Amino acid sequence: MAVASKAFHSRTVILAVSLFLVLFANGSFFNHVIETYGLTWTMAPMLISLGIILTAVLMIVFTLFSSRYLLKPFLIIVLLLSSLSAYFMNTYDIIVDKLMIQNILETNMHESMDLLSIQQVLYFLFLGVLPSLVVYRIKIKPMKFKTAFVEGIKTIVVALGMSVLLIFAFSKFYTSFFREHAPLRSYTNPVNYLYSIGEYVGEAYSHPVTGLKILGQDAHIVAHNGPRKLVILVVGEAVRADHFSLNPYVRETTPLLKKEDIVNFPQFTSSGTETAVSVPCMFSCYGREVYDRDIAQHTENVLDVLKHAGANILWRDNNSDSKGVAVRLEYADYKTPDKNTMCEDGECRDEGMLVGLQEYINAHPTGDIVIVLHQMGNHGPAYYKRYPKAFEKYTPVCKTNQLEQCSQAEITNAYDNAILYTDYFLSKVIGLLKENDKQFGTAMFYLSDHGESLGEKGLYLHGFPYAIAPDAQKHVPAVMWFGKQFKVNKNALKKRAAQPYTHDYLFHTMLGFIEVNSSAYHSQLDILQGTY
Repeated sequence: MAVASKAFHSRTVILAVSLFLVLFANGSFFNHVIETYGLTWTMAPMLISLGIILTAVLMIVFTLFSSRYLLKPFLIIVLLLSSLSAYFMNTYDIIVDKLMIQNILETNMHESMDLLSIQQVLYFLFLGVLPSLVVYRIKIKPMKFKTAFVEGIKTIVVALGMSVLLIFAFSKFYTSFFREHAPLRSYTNPVNYLYSIGEYVGEAYSHPVTGLKILGQDAHIVAHNGPRKLVILVVGEAVRADHFSLNPYVRETTPLLKKEDIVNFPQFTSSGTETAVSVPCMFSCYGREVYDRDIAQHTENVLDVLKHAGANILWRDNNSDSKGVAVRLEYADYKTPDKNTMCEDGECRDEGMLVGLQEYINAHPTGDIVIVLHQMGNHGPAYYKRYPKAFEKYTPVCKTNQLEQCSQAEITNAYDNAILYTDYFLSKVIGLLKENDKQFGTAMFYLSDHGESLGEKGLYLHGFPYAIAPDAQKHVPAVMWFGKQFKVNKNALKKRAAQPYTHDYLFHTMLGFIEVNSSAYHSQLDILQGTY
């Protein structure tokens, strides 16, 4: 009650919250600085100066929101969000940038529950809720607008001046910090995520793109010299290439695929490190270097072009959703038991997407058929949930979503078991295609959306900024299988399969599978070009 009875100057409240966040919510930032520069007595003054500058930056930001009716709500929101940011940064070494904001907003409740843990609740309680209650109960001295404005300017000037003096005083250190180790700034909490939210909102509401750009209206299928085409594209989730034993790997994680006459692509790179970027980018006509989320959302993708050409298109999803790719197509959600008949303990299996698929094929007696199956795959951190018990070959496994509580071996065991299940799922897809070999030229293309970090150098999961992301998050497995009547020179394809490929090739390769002619098609980006 004593806190509530005394009125504090807004500057005092801002300073207290800023210091609290620097001291208790920036462990990841200071740990990365120490890892980069080392912990020595000569480094101590630099660390202290970083703390002071970060406090000053927060004071400047908070002062901009220091009006009488805005300050408390803003500080409370920042405290709550910063507690969650601190948890994920400390636990998984995640950077909350613009793409991560997009990922968070597009994550469904099922995926969010996989991330929930007791430790996260404790972070939220002690770093978020409790200090927020203190801020809520504090009385702030009322000031006239003119006085508040002048006081705010003074605070900003002092904070800026102090920061400039420290940067000049330790100029050698800050030259290195800003130029050679710029990624370190991405770990500042809440500065980085506040900037990222602003960047995301700015792009979302200020983009000049309107309407929908129609793509490939001239698309048509070249007359086949054989039967209709039936192509299944399997979009994997969070599978890294170096754990696919086809590439190879010390463990046999793809025993069933090895029995098939498949074409393996060992040097395939993703277009992003998170589903929200990789999936829409890989289906778009824009390569990774020029991909823009808003432009892509307002432009038709390769499935639209295939539809223009007359192909029958179906998307079945056991992941979060199609990320906007299938909004104009036939779409079926298989994440819940009302559609997926193969669910247990709240987890719906990828295999359930195959149930009833033959009936769909039979119901389309004309035209080529393209089916996309979007897997739950190796979605983390609860890898142990991603496969039935029968596939738990490697033990012991990490049976919690708090990966920091498990050894790397336990995490890897659970992850590899999930790949074993994907191997089984892909063999079932091939089995379905074999049953249709007499009526169709059949083919399967499996391609993961991105990779995954499993604790190497303290990194977990995925979503790291692409420019500095480890290879484990970008190097993905890719496999093709062809039926007896699909006219392709597999020997020629296998000879060049070891070349580097990227998600940029998917758009044109899918058109190649169905032999579509269109102004949107570029043969140099068709993996199958020259093998028909």
